[in-house]
Amino acid sequence: MATLPNIGLPDEEFAKLKSKLWHFMETEIYPNEKLFEEQSREIERQGNEWYEPEILKELKMKAKEANLWNLWLPSDLGGVIDMGPQYAGAGLNNKQYGALCEIMGTANHMEFAAQATNCTSPDTGNMETIGRFGTKEQKEKWLKPLLDGRIKSCFAMTEPAVASSDASNISIDIQKDYERGEYVINGRKWWITGAGSLKCQIMILMGKTDPDGDKHLQQSMVLVPMDTPGITLLRPMQVMGDADAPKGHMDILYENVRVPFENVLLGEGRGFEIAQARLGPGRIHHCMRLIGAAERALSLMCRRVTERKAFGKYLVDFDSILQDIAKSRNEIDMGRMLVTKAADIMDTSGSKVARKELSMCKAVVPQMVQTVADRCIQAHGAMGLCQDTPLATTFLWARFLRFADGPDEVHWRTVARMEVKEQQQSSPLHKIGHYQPDLDNVFRRTTDDISDFAKSKL
Repeated sequence: MATLPNIGLPDEEFAKLKSKLWHFMETEIYPNEKLFEEQSREIERQGNEWYEPEILKELKMKAKEANLWNLWLPSDLGGVIDMGPQYAGAGLNNKQYGALCEIMGTANHMEFAAQATNCTSPDTGNMETIGRFGTKEQKEKWLKPLLDGRIKSCFAMTEPAVASSDASNISIDIQKDYERGEYVINGRKWWITGAGSLKCQIMILMGKTDPDGDKHLQQSMVLVPMDTPGITLLRPMQVMGDADAPKGHMDILYENVRVPFENVLLGEGRGFEIAQARLGPGRIHHCMRLIGAAERALSLMCRRVTERKAFGKYLVDFDSILQDIAKSRNEIDMGRMLVTKAADIMDTSGSKVARKELSMCKAVVPQMVQTVADRCIQAHGAMGLCQDTPLATTFLWARFLRFADGPDEVHWRTVARMEVKEQQQSSPLHKIGHYQPDLDNVFRRTTDDISDFAKSKL
């Protein structure tokens, strides 16, 4: 369990860390964005053996040297994993990490800086899952190399055959071979982020171990080494035409994949429970980075409209452009306030208490960033669609993240259900209700006599 409240770093110490990250972005990340993109695309062109770009390897070393490594790791989790001071965490609370995530999210692509600092999805969520729910042996075998950045991981949940936004639908078959003490996995998963890389060595898979059990106790999560026989990467799924190599989002077939019983996390039937705990922080991390992406897009727009003329005046002199800038600033700040509020609740009361606010963030922020990116693209003209700006990538990521970790509709449903329940249980306004009409005091009856005056007006 997390130690609450999480007060994070002292203000002065955090300000220094934030300044150091900005310096890293300005000297190492922004100048190498195009090189990272070029090396990533070249790796994809070479075939089906995807590995880390050289520039990313270099930047990881520099991030470690600058103590900008594993910034996501909360100090309470460092105490839980108990692997020594080098794995104790950066000491940040969620609100502070959110501010750093926003800075990292200004990179193109949005997780470039996060990858360089070992703060990227799905690894952070997987590391937290193993750290909180894994055995000592599982932590030693998989968590330590993940924290060191020596290996990568993936999280296998989504399935093509069912609506995976409802976690209770997850139905990939996990049979038990008691004679050999092994789980036997058969089925198919897709959109498995991170599985495309050769560096991905461990998968957390959610599947059905007890199809006849209670609805929320049928699924379990098991650790599946990627070199286990029977795993076939069918194809990389393209996000609006982008395979996102070398990380990738893979379509995977499982044919009699065997792992020992001890690879289960927390115990059989606890998959749904782990999923709820895992997805909360991951959702807000995406939103934090998206705020940064929106800030960079708006900055580009403000620069573009002061440099470009049309119909005899600068674009910034058109009222429609000014409105788009004003709306974008307002919406970004509102999104940030929502994220900050959710982070504050997580720091004081925990992720479970912040469930409604986390769903609000996840439903609001990607849609907001998509809208802001669209405005910025429009202000750039055709340039906004091409490789000369990060705007098209920002739009793509925002649209993609309206599905990742649950589609908008699921989060709106969660918010609405919780709101109705809270209104019924605790709102002092809910009990006031509506005004009751006095139906005895009628306007008139149609059989009433009509006065001579009224008749004269007919």
